[in-house]
Amino acid sequence: MKGRDRRAVRTDPLPGEPSLDGAKTVAVVGGGVAGMAAATALAERGARVVLFEREDYLGGRVGGWPTRLADGSHVTMTRGFHAFFRQYYNLRALIGRVDPRGTALVGVPDYPLWHAGGHREGFAGLPRAVPWNAMAFLRRSPTFAWQDLSEVDARAALPMLDVSVPGTYDALDHVDAVTYLEHVRFPPAVHALAFEVFSRSFFAHPARMSAAELVTMFHIYFLGSSEGLVFDVAADPFPHGLWQPLARRLEGLRAEVRTGSPVAAVSRGGARRFVVHAGEDVEVDAVVLAAEVPGLRAVVAASPDLGTPRWRESIAALETAPPFLVSRYWLDRPVRADRPPFLGTSGYGPLDNVSVLDRYEHEARAWAARSGGAVVELHGYALAEVDDAQRRLLAHLHEVYPETRDARIVDARHELRADCPLFPPGGWRTRPPVVTPEDGVVLAGDLVRIDLPVALMERAATTGFAAANHLLAGWGVRGTPLWSVPTRGRGVVLRAVARRWGRNPAGTDALAHGTRA
Repeated sequence: MKGRDRRAVRTDPLPGEPSLDGAKTVAVVGGGVAGMAAATALAERGARVVLFEREDYLGGRVGGWPTRLADGSHVTMTRGFHAFFRQYYNLRALIGRVDPRGTALVGVPDYPLWHAGGHREGFAGLPRAVPWNAMAFLRRSPTFAWQDLSEVDARAALPMLDVSVPGTYDALDHVDAVTYLEHVRFPPAVHALAFEVFSRSFFAHPARMSAAELVTMFHIYFLGSSEGLVFDVAADPFPHGLWQPLARRLEGLRAEVRTGSPVAAVSRGGARRFVVHAGEDVEVDAVVLAAEVPGLRAVVAASPDLGTPRWRESIAALETAPPFLVSRYWLDRPVRADRPPFLGTSGYGPLDNVSVLDRYEHEARAWAARSGGAVVELHGYALAEVDDAQRRLLAHLHEVYPETRDARIVDARHELRADCPLFPPGGWRTRPPVVTPEDGVVLAGDLVRIDLPVALMERAATTGFAAANHLLAGWGVRGTPLWSVPTRGRGVVLRAVARRWGRNPAGTDALAHGTRA
């Protein structure tokens, strides 16, 4: 699905027949974004799909489940807020299968960022084209003064204008994001607002995040795409608006969706090529492993037949980011009417963002209308300490939105998890790609390497479609086109300047950026 950006890049699948006509059976292990994308693409091409999901709900980290509040209300709890950016072409193509009118997602007016020191930023109303968006941001920014430009190391910053994958990783992956930003010498407030907030959205502190990942992320969301940084959110809880309709569609394509069905191992053999051990044994021709890091490590460790020793070691070495906490509160009174649906924060201890769900989600809005209250959600990423995290997040909410201090908490739910992938310095080369050494087994998920500028949910959807495409190509069947933001910096002149004068944090000569493989 192509968005507004006329320079969005389409990657076509290999040519082939239109359908398998049920000739192959494929197991998809994991019912998150990646698994649902892979299952959809395979089922649409006539594969007989069996999708295994350990939880009782679909969607993975974008999933949700029913719960009952103290006031008797039946509501949906989730793993937390997710932003559906306009450059998430492949994720939106997946959602579009069951939402042709585009009503499942609704726009928010801005992406505001607040720092505890008083700095405020937003991204609404900026021009879409580079470099005009960056110039307009700097011109109106109360944080970035034009005299600050004299302190910036322009040569170190120039690689942001010439991003390519994997070229940027070849140049910058060995450096952590903090070191890179210190070398660039952005003003501290800009560093905290425009960079640390973004990097922590990868669930890790910038000191543990690859500089290449940060630079690529800035390309995806700001400097390389004209879609802008304002995003959409789900109008209904994720199960109702996304996963249940997609599950029904899969079943209509003769796929079998098994929730509450953990996979213990995968082995070779049987009447077909592989046997999936999930309570009962299921024989299949191919397997898509689309589990999160802990689940993938466990399945591969229990499946000694699969892959090569080196590949298995790369899976075992995958790291997870530090724990993160989602705290959702049902309050007995509303927050102020001018509070935004979403707010990114910095400098408020472990509090990284605040969402007011009743500003956009139908279920939360209905509860707030009945009760006269509000539904507020807090996120804390990369927690160094978890014992006191709930109290600290709530205390900082009271600091950010003082009107919540006197609110009575009708009920609360807290989700503490540690299953997001970590992208540490030097990790790109050993990160497993979609294709594995085991013919007939592919990987998908936001932990998986793919040489396209994608991140977070969009990386999950893209690798899910790519995994299906690889299997289909092997059977002579045409797969699904993929879309991405431009695979290089947008301006020829800017790229030329970056190549001529840019340098990496070690101070070496101009970086030679590769192009997409």
